[in-house]
Formats: sequence, structure tokens, C-alpha cells
Amino acid sequence: MVRYKKSEEKRKQILYAAFQAIAGQGYDAVTLQTIADSAKVSKGVVHYYFESKEAVLVELLSWLTGKIYEKEAAAVSEQSKAADKMYAYIDSVFVSPEKNRDFYRVYLDFLARASRSAAYREINSRFYDNCARISAEIVELGQHEGVFDSRLSARETAPVIRSIIDGCLIQWLMNGQDELHAVYRDYCRKAVMKLLGSETGEKS
Repeated sequence: MVRYKKSEEKRKQILYAAFQAIAGQGYDAVTLQTIADSAKVSKGVVHYYFESKEAVLVELLSWLTGKIYEKEAAAVSEQSKAADKMYAYIDSVFVSPEKNRDFYRVYLDFLARASRSAAYREINSRFYDNCARISAEIVELGQHEGVFDSRLSARETAPVIRSIIDGCLIQWLMNGQDELHAVYRDYCRKAVMKLLGSETGEKS
């Protein structure tokens, strides 16, 4: 049991090192050696856990998107009303300038290659299916509460919500001004609430 735990910890250490390496240097510049250097282990140790750079990065994308989904779902579950759940969902994505910058630098590198990688497409599709499930459940609850437009299709609206969230964060990233992070979060809140037919995009 102890050996298994150590193995999992070492595996996660390598994945986090790969994340840091891509965030700092970009996908193309990263090699097994740079991942090993970032993890402060030998290249042989990385090879012990992963057959290739591609194997590391496939698992990294799965691990990263899985962690993010779990955090978002947990934040939503702490609220009881639909509007509060939606705010919690958006706020859980707008974590901080530093974390959002690192994640989207890495994630956009993956997306640029997704059209040529079935593995990346499958992981990304699973991630967005999970995100859509969160949004759809919130929309349906809000319709039941009478605070969201009852004419909306929860299934069709859910991916639009995520598109707004990602779009706002990407625009913030390209703007290059950390101090505007909260401003773009507020833009996102207002846009999503307007889409849902809520009277206000302001958080109460």
C-alpha cells in the first residue's frame, strides 16, 4: 500500500512538472528531459512511469481537466439556489490571474493539437460533457425556481455557457493585464445571466 502511494505521488509529481514546463516553455519546447528537470528526477524515472512524451501529455490533459471538473462540481454543490450555483461555477473557473494564466497557456496548446489527436479530442470531449452537465442542471433548477427563462433548452444552453466562460478568460489572457481579471469575471457573470434571462448579472 505504501509503495503504491509513493508511486502515485511520483506520477503526480511528474505530471505537475510537465504542466509547469509547458506553461513556461510551450508544448513544442518540452521534452522528457525538460519534464525530468522540472520534476527534479532523472529522465529514467520519467521513462519508468511513461513510455513517451506523448504518454505524459495525454495523461496530463486527463488529470488536469479531471481536477478542474471536480473543483467546479464541488463549488456548485455547496450552493442551494440556481443563481448562486451559477455564480459559484463561474467563480470556480476564474480562480486567480496566476492559475488561470498557467492553465489556459497549457490548455490552448493542447487545443491547437486536438484536431490531429484522437486522444486529446476524447479527453476534451469528456471534459466539456461534464461542464455541460453542471450548467444544464443549474439551468433546469433555475427554470424550476422561476428565475431563468423557461423557454430555454438546458441541453442546448449549457455549452454556450461554457463558451462564454472560456471566451472571457481567453480575452483576459490576451489582454495581458492581471488587474482586469475580476473585470472579465464580472463581464462573464453578466453575459451568462443575460443569456439565462435573469434580471441582473450582479452577484447578490
